[in-house]
Amino acid sequence: MALSIDYDSPAFLKSFLEQRGMAMQKKFGQNFLVNSAARKRLIDALDLEDGMTVWEVGPGLGSMTSEILSRGAHVTAFEIDRGFASVIKEIFSESKLRLVEGDVLKTWKKEYEEEGCPLRFFGNLPYNVAAAIVADMISYGARFDKAVITVQKEVAKRITAAPETEDYSSFSVLCQWAYELTPVMDLAGGSFWPRPNVDSRAVKMVKRADFPRCKDPAVFMRILRASFLQRRKTLKNNLSSIAGSSSDSALILESAGIDPARRAETLTLDEFIMLADKAYDFFEEKKVK
Repeated sequence: MALSIDYDSPAFLKSFLEQRGMAMQKKFGQNFLVNSAARKRLIDALDLEDGMTVWEVGPGLGSMTSEILSRGAHVTAFEIDRGFASVIKEIFSESKLRLVEGDVLKTWKKEYEEEGCPLRFFGNLPYNVAAAIVADMISYGARFDKAVITVQKEVAKRITAAPETEDYSSFSVLCQWAYELTPVMDLAGGSFWPRPNVDSRAVKMVKRADFPRCKDPAVFMRILRASFLQRRKTLKNNLSSIAGSSSDSALILESAGIDPARRAETLTLDEFIMLADKAYDFFEEKKVK
């Protein structure tokens, strides 16, 4: 590396940024993980092998990037902050790194279409857009063999939530539909600099071999979104918006063996898959008629 940075020292990082006229930007959710043991453990969870392709979101000054590259991986890093991007270029000028500058929500699809899906994904994701990034990629069909993401603990709870709990949502079902999920570790605010006001949790996501298990993924996602449209409403009422009428939504639900009076947060993933398939059959039958 052309430039050496002490990733474990908040004092060094603060001085480094000041010397370059740079500052942490709260709007980008920027916090450096200054716990070296945690950094190693997170990258260990990726199960990297030499030559693997990895996407990293938000490399910052490259503490995790350095760890990933040390395992022999080829990294494509997405960085929105121009200052950090310039430092990344300087630090890793002679390494197996490609840098994509700009908002990842606006740049990743072009990268995906041109370069294909990498084997691994990693990100200490900004708290304000973490769910949007994960949901956007799953909905678009981009699934990684393995991913490790660090997010606000509340977001992690939503990802792994079980039915009939307050954290269970359409986002929970979407993540569990696409991946097998395992918590890796919790990270208190003191593991980061600047120290955030929230705790974080890392989650490992392993691509489900049986995906998508439904007749039409697009219909599954339509059913999922409509089901959680208004949590206090019954499935019969929520699904009437896409079924055409409440009587048609009741018909679809009954054909799936689901009580129309139930609410979305009570359904399991398997029940959503069954419901989506019955809805698909219903829509196809209406087309024929």
